[in-house]
Amino acid sequence: MPIVFVHGVPDTERVWQPIFERINRKDAIALSLPGFACAVPDGFQATKEEYVGWLTATLERLPQPIDLVGHDWGSLLVVRIASIRSDLVRSWVGGGAPTSSDYVWHRAAQLWQTPEVGEKMVAAFDEPTARRFLVENGVPDAQAAETARHIDPLMKDCILRLYRSAKNVFKEWEPELANVQAPGLVLWGENDPFAEPHFADQMGAKTQARVARLAGCGHWWQCQKPDETAAELTRHWRAHAQS
Repeated sequence: MPIVFVHGVPDTERVWQPIFERINRKDAIALSLPGFACAVPDGFQATKEEYVGWLTATLERLPQPIDLVGHDWGSLLVVRIASIRSDLVRSWVGGGAPTSSDYVWHRAAQLWQTPEVGEKMVAAFDEPTARRFLVENGVPDAQAAETARHIDPLMKDCILRLYRSAKNVFKEWEPELANVQAPGLVLWGENDPFAEPHFADQMGAKTQARVARLAGCGHWWQCQKPDETAAELTRHWRAHAQS
């Protein structure tokens, strides 16, 4: 069965390359969310529900059930799929994005959600600025440069649309967490500046998932701690290979 990786914001499928180099799985697939270094379908408005619909349709075309891995917004989408389409999911891994209505969006998200302010903010988020921001948050420079190179006007527009559709996403999606049946793993950097690690414990408790905190790590665990991340993933998959 395939292993499907879903990236977050402002990343692309390339963020998973350090993990792919370590897990050596021919059945691993990294998806690019519409608008993130790829085109968007006709009429696609980049709302949270449209991304859920797009991911659901993409997974339906693959052999099932599927092992899902998501980070940041990819994690939110993965957990959402696990909560409303359990038939598609054998196991899941997520982190870097709370699933609790107690969470208050981080400062950048709040600015993106504000008309005019968000537009000015993303306009100033050029390639050098994006690269510097990622490096300051622990992403190795080569990977930061690769990510920054793909942050174009289409991605910026999708980011604004996505976040503006998701002001109340935690409150809206939290009730269905009780429906998650597939075994899960929550990965979290102990020093994540966008979401405190206690949200990992909340996420694990609500979904009955195992929680693994990564010491000395910030938000981008797949980039900052690829060896540890790959080891946790492999342990998870082996434990649930027959699920």
